[in-house]
This record gives sequence, structure tokens and C-alpha cells, in this order.
Amino acid sequence: MTIYSFRLYVAGNTERSQAAEVNLRFLCEAHLSGMYEVEVIDAVERPELAEEGRILATPTVVRLTPPPQRRVIGDLSDHGRAAIALGLPAADASPSEGQ
Repeated sequence: MTIYSFRLYVAGNTERSQAAEVNLRFLCEAHLSGMYEVEVIDAVERPELAEEGRILATPTVVRLTPPPQRRVIGDLSDHGRAAIALGLPAADASPSEGQ
């Protein structure tokens, strides 16, 4: 039973930041069925955490576990590509089904 852990770095309460969080939670529910945790860090409020994580652009999501660590920059609106980039289970089968 693998628990996936994600850290989402955003910059303020913008539409793009909100979209990234909504899209990440949607992907997690669709692929991980409750077997995940998401931590949201506002780089404006906590710049030291963004610097520690070497975050150069926001929004950025970092998959912390399971290893290896993966990073995706953007609002994750392309669900198929984002799922593959984050290494979510069954992500490789979902974008091309029915084609």
C-alpha cells in the first residue's frame, strides 16, 4: 500500500494557483483513491521553503514519495500529461483509451 506525497508550491491566491491545487487533487482522487497527501506552500508567505526546495517557478508540484522525486511546473490542466509526468498509476493507459 503506497502513499503518495505531494508538495505544491504556489505564489499567492491567484487563479493559476487555485487551478493547480484543484487539478492536483482531481488527479490524485482519479488515480490514487485517497492514498495521497498534498501540502500546499505559498512561496510568497514562506519564501525560505521555496528556496529550500529550489523552486524557480510557480505553480510547481513535487512528488516526494514514492521515489524517485518528480517535479511538474504549471497548473496541471492537461490531466493526461500531468498524470504521466507525476508517475501516477494507470496514467500510461488513460490518455489513449478508446482511440
